[in-house]
Amino acid sequence: MAGIKSYGAYIPYHRLSRSEFAKAWGGIGLPGERAVASADEDSLTMAVEAAFDCTKGMDGAKLDGLFFATTTSPYKEKQCSTIIASVLDMDKEIRTGDFTTSLRSGTTALRAALDAVRAGPAKNIVVTAADCRIGFPYSTQEQSYGDGAASLLVGDSDIIAEVEDCYSVSDELTDVWRRDSDQFVREWEDRWVIMHGYSKNVSQAVSTIMKRNNLSAKDLAKAVIYGPDPRSHGGLMRRLGFDPQTQVQDTFFNAVGNTGSASALMMLVAALEEAKPGDRLIFSSYGDGADAFLLRVTEQIEKVRDRRGAKTHLASKAMLPSYGKYLVARNLVELPPAAGLRGMGSATVMWRTKNWVLSCHASKCRKCGLVTYPPQRVCYGCQSKDEFDEVNLSREQGKLFTYSLDNLAATGINPPVIQSVVEFEGGARFYCMMTDADPQAVEVNMPLEMTFRKIHEFANFHNYFWKCRPPREIPAEGGK
Repeated sequence: MAGIKSYGAYIPYHRLSRSEFAKAWGGIGLPGERAVASADEDSLTMAVEAAFDCTKGMDGAKLDGLFFATTTSPYKEKQCSTIIASVLDMDKEIRTGDFTTSLRSGTTALRAALDAVRAGPAKNIVVTAADCRIGFPYSTQEQSYGDGAASLLVGDSDIIAEVEDCYSVSDELTDVWRRDSDQFVREWEDRWVIMHGYSKNVSQAVSTIMKRNNLSAKDLAKAVIYGPDPRSHGGLMRRLGFDPQTQVQDTFFNAVGNTGSASALMMLVAALEEAKPGDRLIFSSYGDGADAFLLRVTEQIEKVRDRRGAKTHLASKAMLPSYGKYLVARNLVELPPAAGLRGMGSATVMWRTKNWVLSCHASKCRKCGLVTYPPQRVCYGCQSKDEFDEVNLSREQGKLFTYSLDNLAATGINPPVIQSVVEFEGGARFYCMMTDADPQAVEVNMPLEMTFRKIHEFANFHNYFWKCRPPREIPAEGGK
């Protein structure tokens, strides 16, 4: 039996009220707000966050594969799933794959993972999807798109949601697209797209899988179905016979926005957070056709209630004050070059240091137990040489040992830059920048966790490293 073993999600810390778009352009603002990835985030780093949430408490070495889905890959030619697998500290003898260029890539990757597990010998495959799509300025898409990620672990044991049936339909339709040279998403006339693309294909997928399993709408606890906008989604749900008050999963359009290839998976994560054993769910996505899945929730669902998922990330947020900050976050305006960031990138150095740069490995002395980051051959505690084991700090929580506020570095969306030293149990001290934090609220000994971020670009490739941040938990005041 193949199915879903765990789930995770990630929504960026920063949000922007859609009224700010209207204020900037003099137009009409859509209701609600949208999630905005910071300048040091992209689809890869968000996919890492969701995958970490999904695999909480698990050993990366026991995972057999990782599939990454996105329409906004940082690279047009280079596999990003291998980078994510390295960050998760997975072995080399695994399956990796990138699924791209379609809004349906998240569920395409999910179905591929299910097929791989059913065929064997893979037993645990992580599917992680993320998008940072950009709409044309002064367009509805600029307001309606949102940034985010979701992740599912597919396996054949300890299943929280059994996949009882799958159905897919392919349909060639030029509705939403980007050419190789395009920065912004293009789309055809929306009414035609909704009628002949979204509504037609999703209706076919959902109706077909329900019919061949002898189900009607009333037999399902929840309909988890992608929607490009509230009006189109609501109309389709009514036509399919689902009760909008009790059966229809929220699309998060008003709170996050349309997160592209991650949207359907994020909705499924939210549905699983609230699901009870025995619930049957219909799950469907859209993009160049449609995918549909019939799921049955098992008793194992109670064992993964500790994920941050969609709920915690929704409540943990900070509002951007202006449209200008959004432009900075999405790298749509160029800031003055950062002081101190001079030099050249080296693919050779990146390869040589990947254990501690990507996988966040430190050395732990076998004789005195001192933990050192980066790993050192000679222990500076007892001076023993080559007597150490590598340990992973990426999922450990530390505390702020010391910090400084740097007003000369790149300002980003929330200056000044917080230069930090994080101290971990065992003695390791990690020098890095702090992100997703109010500089005025920083204090020594505050709890911190590590987060994988984009640092800069040299030699025309992306350089990723670790930053620290306050843990993303539900604020006591309810996320305001």
